Amino acid sequence: MGSRGPAAKPSALNALQGNPGKRKVNNKEFKPPVDNDVPEPPPYLGKHAKKEWKRIAPILHKATLLTKCDITMLSSYCQAYDRWLTAEKKLRAYEELTYTSDKGNILARPEVGIANKAMDDLLRYGREFGLTPSSRRNLSIDDEEKTEDPFLTLIKGVKASGR
Repeated sequence: MGSRGPAAKPSALNALQGNPGKRKVNNKEFKPPVDNDVPEPPPYLGKHAKKEWKRIAPILHKATLLTKCDITMLSSYCQAYDRWLTAEKKLRAYEELTYTSDKGNILARPEVGIANKAMDDLLRYGREFGLTPSSRRNLSIDDEEKTEDPFLTLIKGVKASGR
């Protein structure tokens, strides 16, 4: 039997939201390493997936939501984007969402189902990274230029007091 209730929110996302539920913070949570540079898109991604990676990866990396363990999940998001865009382009080429079968039945084109499934996947993966408006509605990110390191503040205070 699976776990009950809503899925746990990533701690980086919870920290950005300021822990609105006031739940106990797991201080011993596994924190995967974050690369210094934004990771390059994996070579197996499609053309549109790579473009989406290059658009979204720097944003997630800056928010420390893209770690070495998240590469596959972000790849899945980008590949779902590629699949959705490809299906939508194909549908536009047809100019119709349905076709008439050999037996005279009106059926939805297969690309409609592909696009719908890809959109569901996009939403599911996107929520994990805080990419939907509802999943980031409570995010508050301090401006890096205005935020000072508490350790540097302490050192400046010690120097000013002459200790």
